[in-house]
Amino acid sequence: MIKSYEFTGRTTEEAINAGLSELGIDISDAKVEIVEEGSKGLFGLFGSRPAKVKLSVEEQEEETESIFAHMLDVEAPKADKKQKAAPEKKKPQQNRKPRTEKTDEAAPAEKKETAPAPEKKVEEAPAAPVEPAPQADPGTSEGKAQQFLQELTKLMGVEVAVAVKTDEEGNVRVNMTGDSKGILIGRRGETLDALQYLTSLQVNKGQEGYTRVTLDTENYRAKREEALVRLANRMANKCQKTGRKVSLEAMNPYERRILHSALQNHPAVTTHSEGEEPNRRVIITLK
Repeated sequence: MIKSYEFTGRTTEEAINAGLSELGIDISDAKVEIVEEGSKGLFGLFGSRPAKVKLSVEEQEEETESIFAHMLDVEAPKADKKQKAAPEKKKPQQNRKPRTEKTDEAAPAEKKETAPAPEKKVEEAPAAPVEPAPQADPGTSEGKAQQFLQELTKLMGVEVAVAVKTDEEGNVRVNMTGDSKGILIGRRGETLDALQYLTSLQVNKGQEGYTRVTLDTENYRAKREEALVRLANRMANKCQKTGRKVSLEAMNPYERRILHSALQNHPAVTTHSEGEEPNRRVIITLK
């Protein structure tokens, strides 16, 4: 079965390389068709168009695997309704012995049930104040990211310290501390990803080139990456044993890159992505 995927880039070569990297394949494994040549436009500013290419690859039979049902969802599994214990049947009372006077000893317990003592409210200790992070220059990418997130988290009612730095590759890395309830993380990191996207738009607005922005809080990214790497290895072993390809649940580009990277040197399997955002997913197949 042949499936086709379209990719874009500033040049045709960049679009092809992006597609090969995303699908996790070599150029020899795909049929390349140039859909549209890129155009720089007037003075490189107006009327520019990205290059678009189509990569066609041969697919195998698919076996779907749910990732979050195993180890990535931190919610406790719900009990199966079929496994609930059946209510106890009342024993017939014909062989029941008459009560003796000793049953009167339960009277004090009944009085306690009818007049329970009022519950004492346990007051939570106030959270320790968050120590503010050093302020960056507002004119830099670091400063733009820090100022934007400080204002946004204040509107959200979350008191956090926003620390920023630039790594060796010129990317801005932001770490927010003080979010003990995980409000900024959200379900499966969706809120954190949304904040990262908005911050990236703010940082890159009106500037030449592109600065990558990465947000983290309470070491969530490292924990998530560790869980995804474990999942990738487990699903690779399953694919190798069954000989069938494994399809994982839809994930964002950041998580898909972790899975591709974890298995790029695997001796028996290879990976690529299928589908359109936000339902794009990683597929693991035998080499």
